[in-house]
Amino acid sequence: MHIETDVLVIGAGGAGMYAALEAARAGAAVVLADRSLVGRGGATIMAQMTVAAALGEQTPDHWEHHLSDTLAAGRGLCDERLAALLCEDGPRRLREMDDWKVGWAREDGHIKQAQAPGHDRPRCAYVDFLSTGPAVSRTLRSQLNAANGVRRIGELVIVDIAVRDGEACGATALHLPTGHAVTLAAKAVVIATGGLTGLYRRNSASSNMGGDGYALALRAGAELIDMEFVQFFPIGHLAPRLVGMDPIMWDPFRYKLGGKLLNSEMREFEQDYATRDNRSDGRYVLTRDLATYAITREVEAGRGSPAGGAYLSFQHVPEAEIRSAFGPVVDRLAANGIDLAKRPVEVAPIAHYHMGGVRVDETLQARVPGLYACGEAVGGANGANRLSGNAITEAFVFGARAGRNAARCALQRPSLWWPQAAGPALDLLRSAQRRDAPNLAAVVAELKALMADTVGPFRTEQKLRSAVQAIERLKTEIGEIPFSSAAAFDPVLVDWLDLRNMLLVAQSVALPALARTESRGAHQREDHPGLDDNWCVNQFVALSGGKIHLARSAPSTGRAAP
Repeated sequence: MHIETDVLVIGAGGAGMYAALEAARAGAAVVLADRSLVGRGGATIMAQMTVAAALGEQTPDHWEHHLSDTLAAGRGLCDERLAALLCEDGPRRLREMDDWKVGWAREDGHIKQAQAPGHDRPRCAYVDFLSTGPAVSRTLRSQLNAANGVRRIGELVIVDIAVRDGEACGATALHLPTGHAVTLAAKAVVIATGGLTGLYRRNSASSNMGGDGYALALRAGAELIDMEFVQFFPIGHLAPRLVGMDPIMWDPFRYKLGGKLLNSEMREFEQDYATRDNRSDGRYVLTRDLATYAITREVEAGRGSPAGGAYLSFQHVPEAEIRSAFGPVVDRLAANGIDLAKRPVEVAPIAHYHMGGVRVDETLQARVPGLYACGEAVGGANGANRLSGNAITEAFVFGARAGRNAARCALQRPSLWWPQAAGPALDLLRSAQRRDAPNLAAVVAELKALMADTVGPFRTEQKLRSAVQAIERLKTEIGEIPFSSAAAFDPVLVDWLDLRNMLLVAQSVALPALARTESRGAHQREDHPGLDDNWCVNQFVALSGGKIHLARSAPSTGRAAP
């Protein structure tokens, strides 16, 4: 099958849907492709928390205050051009979503804005009762249904970006239900595939967040930036099993009700790791990074909960107070067999967000002409650590900007498609063989455990070197020729394609993490515990001759053009 369009958007989460809408509004014909059902996968639909923007609805605010907080969180490594775009355009995009009836919580006619860690004032909008992500996704799907010029294709795995003379001209894909190859000619391509937290054993991502877009960008000739910075959330849900709810949902409970972290001795332990200089405000004793450290240390000392984390207890809070604060959520928890008034839940640090991604300019274009990125696929805006609430804002702002600029590019250039551009990817699919394959699902599980154990929240040279060696071993194990089951829907081939991407991306995290001999933001080296001013630089990852190469430079400053 061959499809032609102006703009191809890869990934149909919040950023991808916004990019498709904006490209269509600019007059481009758009194909919106996703490996799952369009608009029902990705990270946005799972997010139940808040969206940061300087609306000033209840407390006076200005986008430059938001920018100041974003830069502070980024520990000196933010691309100021991208960070400024995020903060300046955020209010407009949230108001646009309001016009589309997303349902922001209101009080006295004003959009309610909550205080979140790292913000100097209440700035974070939300949809009531932990429903922000589903409401955002539902609203964007509704807009897509009403839009002209957007063709949606689900169950499509993108194998590679097609490149001609150094410029993006489309993609080659595998159609999951039929097993057929699909070529897509496009004058501009937008990568909106989200982050890489699916590389980790415990994560808050949907199942398809293994960093595909980063691998696609690398093989197309783009650079990645800040890949070593993976944000871990300290109190991700661990046990009992929780279905249909965000694993990071405990943060607002803890903030509002004062949940206690307990070890296996049922003793509060946060105070053991607190000093006057590292305490957080309000109900938190420790900031997120130190809470992650404290839980990790308790588990290593043999004082962890049965599932390998810590207990989070609200048993000291009156049941009526719990229900008053989170009534509908309490009912959903009860359906999962959880009664907060009677017993604690188990929590542990989980991979939550990736600050790195495709290196882009202020138009969201990579160094490959015609190739754009948006949402969590973009690196640079957040530096070494993301400010709470900026993720969905990033999806809105960068999705809209990438879609608009991709449309401008597409409408000003002829198609560069030629069959040879898809040749290598088609040859790869044709080469798939039915032969004795390793247990690829087991290889995926091994990689996730490896990343958690060696490239997790706390790193050392020894751990990182062992990670690099193990990743090379796994690459050798799966080989360069795909495995196949010869079925129409071929899970063996899909697993191999996924691993091809995951292993490349895992290398792209481990190698710059090994190189950065300091601790900054989400990158914490136990053997290099302090900041080093010589490392106030961004690292870039590129692929040449099948090997990863690293470079570095000072962060970009200044403001982007509108």
